[in-house]
Amino acid sequence: MHRRPGGRIANAALAVLAILVVALMAQIVIGSGRIRWFVIVEDFFSPAVLNGVGTTLLLTVVSLAGSAVLGTILAAMRISHNRVLQAIASAYVWFFRGTPVLVQVVFWFNLGLFLPQLNIFGMSISTNSLISPLTAALLGLLLNVSAFMCEVIRGGLIAVDHGQTEAALSIGMTPGGALLRIVLPQAVRVIIPAAGNLAIDLLKATSLVYVIGTREILGATQSIAAQTFYVIEMLIIASIWYLILVTIASFGQARLEAWLARSVATAARPTNQG
Repeated sequence: MHRRPGGRIANAALAVLAILVVALMAQIVIGSGRIRWFVIVEDFFSPAVLNGVGTTLLLTVVSLAGSAVLGTILAAMRISHNRVLQAIASAYVWFFRGTPVLVQVVFWFNLGLFLPQLNIFGMSISTNSLISPLTAALLGLLLNVSAFMCEVIRGGLIAVDHGQTEAALSIGMTPGGALLRIVLPQAVRVIIPAAGNLAIDLLKATSLVYVIGTREILGATQSIAAQTFYVIEMLIIASIWYLILVTIASFGQARLEAWLARSVATAARPTNQG
């Protein structure tokens, strides 16, 4: 099928317009003369910024791993035949998906205001000493993302033919065994693309936790800006680091999706016999 000439002209016009807009924005930023580029170069790899990058990666990896586990459990509960489990999982998703992640993070950070002491195995522990800014950030991000991960995983599980579960049960497998050994490996092909997008959104959402004093990328750069008054320069550093991390994550996601596509094509290819 050949493209119509009008379509090619429209695409070319849009491309030219996009280039002009980018060039205009670059000219405004670079030509302003107010941005101290030497500050960006000097502080880009400063210890404080690199520590912030490490904290961002820690928040992302731990929250993603925890949400994968909790999301799988919640998804299994939502598709189970037990109405009580369904109701609990549905209520969890409704609450944590319906309230902003920033509100949840701030709530965990201020938990000590109405619960000053926690009694754990007979021991009384100060809530403020137990829930640091980093802990509050992890709790808020993990619990929030788990609600979205639950729906992603549930969608993947539903996409697998239910007849395969019935066949597994008919040969003596338990429902849990059928889920882990038969259904989940096939559902991964559907889950990975959406989970990858969720991981990238999570990486960017870590910037919200700077409001409770967590020194991730944005928190670290804003701390430097408060001391040096190089506000725009620090925001540029933060933006570049987020772009780098998101680009790496997007590349990894694309490679993983390509590998899964090849594995599916290989599995579907008929084998020659005889």
